[in-house]
Amino acid sequence: MPFTVAIVGRPNVGKSTLFNRLTRKRAAIVDDTPGVTRDWREGKAQLMNLAFRVLDTAGLDDAKVSSLGERIQAQTRSAIENADAVVFLIDAREGLTPHDREAARLLRKTEKPVLLAANKCDTSVGIASLDEAFALGFGEPIALSATHGTGLDALYDALLPFAPDDAISKNDDEAPREKRLTIAITGRPNAGKSTLLNRLLGKDRSITGPEAGITRDAVAADWEWQGRAMRLVDTAGLRRKSRVSEDLEKLSVADALAEIGMAEVVILVIDALAPFETQDLQIADLIEREGRAMVIAVNKWDLVENKVKTLRTLKSRIDELLPQWRGVAMVALSALAGDGIERLIPAVIAQYDIWNKRVATHRLNQWLEAALERHSPPAPKGRRIRIKYMTQARARPPTFAIFANQAGELPADYARYLINGLRDTFGFQGVPIRMRIKAQVNPYVKAGAKRGDSRKPDKRVKRPAGKPKR
Repeated sequence: MPFTVAIVGRPNVGKSTLFNRLTRKRAAIVDDTPGVTRDWREGKAQLMNLAFRVLDTAGLDDAKVSSLGERIQAQTRSAIENADAVVFLIDAREGLTPHDREAARLLRKTEKPVLLAANKCDTSVGIASLDEAFALGFGEPIALSATHGTGLDALYDALLPFAPDDAISKNDDEAPREKRLTIAITGRPNAGKSTLLNRLLGKDRSITGPEAGITRDAVAADWEWQGRAMRLVDTAGLRRKSRVSEDLEKLSVADALAEIGMAEVVILVIDALAPFETQDLQIADLIEREGRAMVIAVNKWDLVENKVKTLRTLKSRIDELLPQWRGVAMVALSALAGDGIERLIPAVIAQYDIWNKRVATHRLNQWLEAALERHSPPAPKGRRIRIKYMTQARARPPTFAIFANQAGELPADYARYLINGLRDTFGFQGVPIRMRIKAQVNPYVKAGAKRGDSRKPDKRVKRPAGKPKR
């Protein structure tokens, strides 16, 4: 019997979409209508070098009381019994529901390893609701998007400890194949993105020319650099939204945006002769919102006359125009002539490592104590904000959770002070940093009392007016 993984969860969380993604086929019907899947479906899945049998199940829904509903649920339970591991899928956009909690209760009764996965994490709304999933008791959730294929590397890492040796393909005695690093190349039209792709690959993989907008579909190519597997994606040029009018270009832009969201590192190509125009800044802001790592490639460097002065000016303008990218790697190169190309991929890997970095909680709180002593939090409305502790909730991008007594009152400039301190102390230069401020639960507040009211309940019995003390 091959290594078997069952995908379970309440209806309409994306189980069939994930099943199709893992099997690389449109074998399961996908629709917005809940309850499409009834019988559990099986298929052969390949996730990097891990081969396994995957089961698509009907939604776990205790509200079904009909005879058919009971049989459907019995099929799902049978699939769980036949599985070696269970992927418990929830919808990150909707957050936890009573059905999610009931499904978690049923899964805890099984003796199967359960991996919690939060689907539809392709928006900031989905990412923001991940913290709720910790309450299910299955550890840190795997953030993924079955539709776009993001987060599958984290799913691979989670499945690997439970997989038998015969499920992992190896070449003789070599170690499992390294995960492929996905790099998207983006920028304004005619900045030299396709030329850069061709230069890295050493062949004409993408059409190039002086005309802007030649690339329409994203061009992907597998590549290896010093033994490391990579996937390079050349995207269509991104113009200002007001200038995008044709339906075909709208599809190309949507495709490019999707590739940026699926990449791990994005190379932003800018023109050295017209650097940091408004659209360059907007693209950099988009990459920051997506939470990707970034390297700026200043192309057409062979056409610059005063290189030393221009480089110094560009570095100062990055700090001025892109403060959220302070310390980002910048590589001056010529994709056409090949100058400076050898410095690009090492910079990409360095930013990727920073993007994946984690800091131990005790080190963070030692730093936090010193940071609070140097610059204490403000006291809005006369009440001092007391920051208790912090922890790193996740990486990719680095995300930190701070627990305070007045979470909603912490000013944005003080949060920036903490973020800049994290960059300088722990080496998070050039990657987006997320910070979530969380309120601590006050045990003295009655159920249903207004949040922030820390007064203890008054248990004293008041005497009637005019009645003397005894």
